[in-house]
Amino acid sequence: MLSQLISSSKRMLDVAARPFQSGTSPAPVVTTQGTLTVSHCDKSFLIGDQLTPILRDVSLTVEAGQFLCVVGGSGCGKSTLLRVIAGLETAERGSVALGDQVVTKPGLDRGVVFQEHRLLPWLNVWQNIDFGLSQSVRSGRDRIIADHIRLVGLEGFEMLHPGQLSGGMAQRAGLARALVNHPRVLLLDEPFGALDALTRWQMQTELLRIWEAERATMILVTHDIDEAIYLADQIIVLGGRPGNVRQRFQVELPRPRDRGASGFAELRREIWDAIFLKDDGDTSSFERERLLAELVAESHAT
Repeated sequence: MLSQLISSSKRMLDVAARPFQSGTSPAPVVTTQGTLTVSHCDKSFLIGDQLTPILRDVSLTVEAGQFLCVVGGSGCGKSTLLRVIAGLETAERGSVALGDQVVTKPGLDRGVVFQEHRLLPWLNVWQNIDFGLSQSVRSGRDRIIADHIRLVGLEGFEMLHPGQLSGGMAQRAGLARALVNHPRVLLLDEPFGALDALTRWQMQTELLRIWEAERATMILVTHDIDEAIYLADQIIVLGGRPGNVRQRFQVELPRPRDRGASGFAELRREIWDAIFLKDDGDTSSFERERLLAELVAESHAT
């Protein structure tokens, strides 16, 4: 019995470090038709008896197949923006469109991966992915599910339940479930925020591998500036309360990106400056240090 447990633990560690099998991935994971456009969006929430604005006049454009990261301090509306794009929230003003279709509700053309894997604990990996697959798919369901399990490197672990998975394995299963309907856009709300540093770096690399192989349109919200620089073509900094687009950065560093390169460090500093900039164009050293500590704490939260 002990030898079986040790063998099982070793296999789980192997999977946590196993790269996605890009050569066996279903094709394509995501189509690349249609530009995502957010135009002058406002969003507020009723907190107590007061209507509190969260987003104000937010506009952005993500070309088909592009990787966009959204960064900013706590409470600036990053996750709310993602939920508006997903159709889980409705903006009071402005619009969201994917190609020529206006987004008014959730749809299979937009997959979502949250910080928590959101797997159903009473279902195993195979069943969770099957649960996410559209019921309109009548034939070939087993092949589609198997393809996506292979895509995320979970072969041999199909029958495990979420409580038996490591954090990295659970996020792989959640990613497979989000991709199984071939969405046109994949929305990721800090999907690796709860992982340890080494697993997080591994998952960043594997997510990039999927994107480069399939040219999915991806929008990732993160507190981790290095993660954004490593992954993105374009980075948008949200700031203020209510949140608005403070600055845009085109990331032109060659891939694979070296986190220790001078260009990487220079861009990191520019993004920090944009995040910590106050509305009057300046920020005190105290405020800067406070916001920096908050940002670092949230990026390493478990």
